Amino acid sequence: MNESRTNDPASPARLARRLGVGDAVVIGLGSMIGAGVFAAFAPAASAAGAGLLPALGLAALVAYCNATSSARLAARYPASGGTYVYGRERLGEVWGYLAGWGFVAGKSASCAAMALTVGAYAWPGHENLVAVAAVVALTALNYAGVRKAAWATRVIVAVVLAVLAVVVVACLTSGRADLARLEPHALEAGGVVQAAALLFFAFAGYARIATLGEEVRDPARTIPRAVPLALGVTLVTYAAVAVALLAVLGPGGLARAAAPIADAVRAAGAAPLAPLVTAGAAVAALGSLLALLLGVSRTVLAMARDGHLPRVLDAVHPRTGVPHHAETAVGAAVAVVAAVAEVRGAIGFSSFGVLVYYAIANASALTLSAAEGRPPRAIPVVGLAGCLLLAFSLPLSATLTGGAVLAAGLVVWAVRRALKRR
Repeated sequence: MNESRTNDPASPARLARRLGVGDAVVIGLGSMIGAGVFAAFAPAASAAGAGLLPALGLAALVAYCNATSSARLAARYPASGGTYVYGRERLGEVWGYLAGWGFVAGKSASCAAMALTVGAYAWPGHENLVAVAAVVALTALNYAGVRKAAWATRVIVAVVLAVLAVVVVACLTSGRADLARLEPHALEAGGVVQAAALLFFAFAGYARIATLGEEVRDPARTIPRAVPLALGVTLVTYAAVAVALLAVLGPGGLARAAAPIADAVRAAGAAPLAPLVTAGAAVAALGSLLALLLGVSRTVLAMARDGHLPRVLDAVHPRTGVPHHAETAVGAAVAVVAAVAEVRGAIGFSSFGVLVYYAIANASALTLSAAEGRPPRAIPVVGLAGCLLLAFSLPLSATLTGGAVLAAGLVVWAVRRALKRR
């Protein structure tokens, strides 16, 4: 296979390589340890009941396979765009385009969901207004430079991890905690798979590291180290939180919880911690939104370079070294969606698009040779099968909407290709 066209040193607009392993891990953590941990466990428990922990394990397995495939590909193609670049180089232009289209559409919806979560916690009843303000503020921060954004994400991750640690200790040391509630009974495979699909939404942020491939130092070494580190910290955190919630609320109580972590600290007799949890949820959503905006804008940049999006988006600021036109466009689009959308619909649509994106990443990894750093073949095979299984276990409305958007993208690609041949 040829190297990615975006690796050509003659390319006129290059991003600065400023991020090390620590920065890349923090950006990945900022995407994964975000609003999902404050919201995803309740619907997952509703689907899986006492099978929540097996569902978490299944989601983590698929995420690990995706992370490994993505890391090997990112080391081979250290350019902005993630699976858009990998699919294009390994499978053909249409697959790269489909991955990019699904990622931009799905993650734009996810950005809106994160922004709306900020609004729901910060100013209930005015979610859309707060969401738009959050998008504008964080777009301006990203515009100022990726290292400033990485520094802000580092602070947010530290705050959220501290809040979750306090919650876990308070729950597990309370008289309400009963570890017998963790024992699974009468598991239903369909419920466990659907719960895994819902929990996967909270794991998906490791792609942010790959989409920043053009901005990390020594990507062949940095990316394969940063991805599993970020995923490992996230899995340990989620497992600890899941155990604490189940021990205090039980599967039924967790399924009924409107705000699972806040409800758990109240049930554990630590009601004074509830405002801290509320603040932590808002901060977590801001961290996710910050990192998501970074990843989407880099994919837009890569697609603009290849003419799949307007060429004006292929621009790098001469002083800050960021794709300022792409960041501004993404911020504007997300702000519009956040002004009119609701959280649950945005999350369902986003999950489908992200799983399709990773399915293409695993298919791309299967084409790597041993000399190109191919992972053990079982990893992309399990990752591909897992992505498809989870995608089609989502609610029918999410699957149909996601499929329609992907089909519309393919129509746009076919029309553009036909016009180009004339």
